[in-house]
Amino acid sequence: MTDGSRQSRRNYLKVTTATGAVAFGGLAGCLESIGNGGGGQGGSNSIVIAGTIPESGQFSSLGQDLKRGYNLGVKRMNEQLDQEVKLILKDDKSDPKEVRKQLQQITSNNDVTMIWGSFSSLLVTAGSAYAENQNLPFLGAFFAYEQPHRNEGYEWTFSPFPKSRDVARSTKGVLGLIPENERPTKVGIWEPNSGWGNEQSNAWEETLTKEGYEVVLRKKFEIGAKDFSTLISQSKSNGVEILLSVPTPPGGITAVKQMRDNGWSPKVLKFVRGADPSAWWSSLGQDGAYALMCPGWVPGLTGNGNKELWNSYSEAHNLGKNDLIPVAVGGSYNVAQVATQAVQAASSTAPKDIRNALRQETFKTVIGQFSFEKNGLPTEGELTAPTGQWWQGGQHLAYPQADSNRAVDFKYPIPSWNQR
Repeated sequence: MTDGSRQSRRNYLKVTTATGAVAFGGLAGCLESIGNGGGGQGGSNSIVIAGTIPESGQFSSLGQDLKRGYNLGVKRMNEQLDQEVKLILKDDKSDPKEVRKQLQQITSNNDVTMIWGSFSSLLVTAGSAYAENQNLPFLGAFFAYEQPHRNEGYEWTFSPFPKSRDVARSTKGVLGLIPENERPTKVGIWEPNSGWGNEQSNAWEETLTKEGYEVVLRKKFEIGAKDFSTLISQSKSNGVEILLSVPTPPGGITAVKQMRDNGWSPKVLKFVRGADPSAWWSSLGQDGAYALMCPGWVPGLTGNGNKELWNSYSEAHNLGKNDLIPVAVGGSYNVAQVATQAVQAASSTAPKDIRNALRQETFKTVIGQFSFEKNGLPTEGELTAPTGQWWQGGQHLAYPQADSNRAVDFKYPIPSWNQR
């Protein structure tokens, strides 16, 4: 099957997921299995990409947005590359064991060229470990955890995404938008009992302490916890003005509901990861307003393909004039942009050639311009972690400030519950 207007550039787009095929731009979708692509050997005109997304489980509120971003990115890849690009996505159920199981199934039945990651460090590191074992390039966004890059001897893993150090600098930056005579100074950190939770908390404490902020509370909690009353009481008694944490989405939503029930809130709330999904607003409404997040991409960013992203998403999903793209769509679309540029630079579909291109090139994507360090981290200082803020039912860029009708002036302080 071919499209006569693009026959010289590419074959028909086939984006295969766990539930079937999705077609874009008026191209008919064909429900079919994907056979051996040959991309892993670099001898075929086909690029086969394996990946998992959390369509169920604790991160399921982000799963569909990842899929939309990946699908739009693959559509763009098919427009820009001479090779046919095939994407195979499976549900990982928000479980790292399921990530490995599904990737093993895909790679056993297909000649895979590269692997794309899921959501959260928990799932992305599981996919990365599998890719490293298979000697396949791995691209993982939604992965702020730095330590694995340094400790696991990564050779095939690349993360086009702001890291813990970038999130901490972004937090300092957004607080710096508050006039000095009004700026709060007392910081509370709720630390999930996890590797990334500890790393991000350390980054916040080190960065903000150097700037003169005082960490008056730093307490751990278990991922999956449903009772935050003790943390709320401790935050209140310690005079916490700036509350920082990296809860899961369900945990973050539960925490805000319990803050409301206990009649307490900080002046600034930043829930990285927790405030990322659209479910934040659908669950909390105005109670979720003012919350900050660092999801990698936020409406309000411009340049490097953002215009094409908005046009493609609007066409595919009938986006209204004032509607906003969910943040995870931009983060996953950015992964496809990196993959496209790496294949173009490599002039090959061989995994080693793509890996070499990932190590050597500078990439321009919707999240910014950056290169990779040898261990797959974005090069120090090249990426600014954009801070978004929930306002009037949408996530808008609050930092860095931008001349965009999708950005907002940072809203501060959070008013009392009865004044929202």
